[in-house]
Amino acid sequence: MPKKVNHEEQKHILGKAAWRVIKKEGIEGASVRKVAEEAGLSAGSLRHYFSNQNELLAYSMNLVSERVKTRIQNAAFTDDHFENMILVLGELLPLDEERRLEMEVWIAFNIKALVDPHLSELSSRVYEEMKTGIRNIIEGLVKLGLSGTEMKIEEEAGRLHALIDGLALHAVMKPDQFNEEKMKAILRNHLLSLLEK
Repeated sequence: MPKKVNHEEQKHILGKAAWRVIKKEGIEGASVRKVAEEAGLSAGSLRHYFSNQNELLAYSMNLVSERVKTRIQNAAFTDDHFENMILVLGELLPLDEERRLEMEVWIAFNIKALVDPHLSELSSRVYEEMKTGIRNIIEGLVKLGLSGTEMKIEEEAGRLHALIDGLALHAVMKPDQFNEEKMKAILRNHLLSLLEK
């Protein structure tokens, strides 16, 4: 009897195989053949799930975003709203090996998105989702009375978004200088600076 294969699970495995190839060889090296080889499949088998490289790359890029959302949804939230905000924002940073790999491939995807309209659309969607999420955190500081009502929400959300992006990029480029503790401390200190004195 043939082995039953869960279609979504197999796509997930292939998406993660694409990440590993991208980490080793860059996004241009993530051919259907190389990703199939990394996943232990034939290129023909991979085509049952993705008809071409663009579909595979788009799925792999979206997988990064979905994993971040899943971790946030499953986070161990407490009654401490400030700490919950730190927890959510930490999911956007490469604080461990799993998130570092995700960030490395996310950066590679976004560079390719500059010249690939299909990936550009996905990149823009995720950017807007992240922008909204960060704005919600800044708004939350005000609504919870942690920051004053005079706070310029859009401006502070933009600053926080730039801080997150900058930390993530520095951590990927210089992991020895931007480790987990340093990134968490910078993030915490920035949010603390927004609290009402």
